[in-house]
Amino acid sequence: MNAVVESFLGMIALLFISYMLLYTTYLLLSVMFGSVSLYEQDRKNKLNNELKHPYYVPVSIIVPAHNECVVIVDTITNLLHLKYKLYEIIIVDDGSTDGTSDELLANFPLKLSNRPIHRKLDCKQKEAMYEGIVNNVHMTLVKKANGGKSDALNMGINLSNYPYFVTCDADSLLQEDALEKIIQPVFEDEQTVAVGGMIRIGQCVKMIRGKVQSYHMPWQPIIGMQVVEYDRSFLASRILFDQFNGNLIISGAFGLFKKDIVIAIGGYRSDIIGEDMELVMRLHTFILNNNYAFKIRYQTEAVCWSQAPESVKDVIQQRRRWYLGLFQSLVRYPALFSRFKYKPVSFISYLFYIFFELLGPFIEIFGLLTIVLAYFYNLLNVTFMIELFVIYTGFGILISLTAFLQRVYTQGLKLYVLDIMKAITMVIIENVIYRYFLSIVRVTSFIQYKKNRKVWGDIKRHSRNDHSDLPM
Repeated sequence: MNAVVESFLGMIALLFISYMLLYTTYLLLSVMFGSVSLYEQDRKNKLNNELKHPYYVPVSIIVPAHNECVVIVDTITNLLHLKYKLYEIIIVDDGSTDGTSDELLANFPLKLSNRPIHRKLDCKQKEAMYEGIVNNVHMTLVKKANGGKSDALNMGINLSNYPYFVTCDADSLLQEDALEKIIQPVFEDEQTVAVGGMIRIGQCVKMIRGKVQSYHMPWQPIIGMQVVEYDRSFLASRILFDQFNGNLIISGAFGLFKKDIVIAIGGYRSDIIGEDMELVMRLHTFILNNNYAFKIRYQTEAVCWSQAPESVKDVIQQRRRWYLGLFQSLVRYPALFSRFKYKPVSFISYLFYIFFELLGPFIEIFGLLTIVLAYFYNLLNVTFMIELFVIYTGFGILISLTAFLQRVYTQGLKLYVLDIMKAITMVIIENVIYRYFLSIVRVTSFIQYKKNRKVWGDIKRHSRNDHSDLPM
């Protein structure tokens, strides 16, 4: 019996160690590549070696909102001060019960409108619509019955007047040049159909009218660990995948899309949690099936500061939804791998998300349980495992800290010694504890899957700005 157990545990240990080595190697190489890319981009910017143009593509900004009365005025005030010549703002109140629309109507001069809606995409009927010109920007507020975030985005697309639209979460703040930066890949290559922006944690920054006034690393562990996690994630995969048109996800918090192609594939689907990843995977599949030339880009200089969950409960809720959305999207489009196996988006991007993002949590938790089992059977080389864990964690800490400092440097943010000490502390906790906590959360995500798969992920928000200078 012991021989069988020993053989089984040996196989699992080999799989676990191989996974750790592969994942660490990937992270190390991709973060190094991302750091070099950001450095080169920063150097070009300092030399003014970038495409400048006196013209603009008009853009519609769509803000889906459900029970966001605490932050919605902050977000819209921020959007009204973007450095861009022609854009509109469309807020879709998806059945809020907390007075989200009332808050907007009390702060902005919007009037009841009977403008007809050209329903190119299916969505719930409007209940009321308000329009107005604020700060030379056309603003539309539409109230509708609750149908979920995808349904709200489809309503926004139906209302939009311009050929490109940007999605922006109701808790997010854009830097003043974010719209100008995210449209840049479209000017560089007209085949660009979608662009993802850089998402950073909003609790770290004080911002007034789209300008960063100060940056600090929070002491709250649950926020601080998300800061280093976000910076590593965006630096590690998005920049690398951007080199071969391989990004499979554009964050719903901030992304730009060509409207006609999104309408052609049916818009956002309401039967899935991860509507942002599902849409991008459907774009890839549709365009590859039809042999169109296209590009889906990632723009590191288009920065969005989004509020992160501040409680363990909210983090668990958010990450379960993300993981289920990942699962739904990957199993819905296996053809992206089977039919286009010689495309980098298939054998690199798709396999990365399958093995490291989808199966990775199971491998990590199963590997840890196997180590515990081996210990009880006296089959564990304790010294070796401790050394391996220290090396693995040490590499993770180095990679995460490099990603964090690189993002701070390229954005020209000022860090104090205390902020660096906080960052080091958060990086250590994130690599030693938080990542395994998230693995457990993901593995248990399928509990009550059918019950929660179409529900908005309500997270407690906090207002961040003074409204005394609201444009009226």
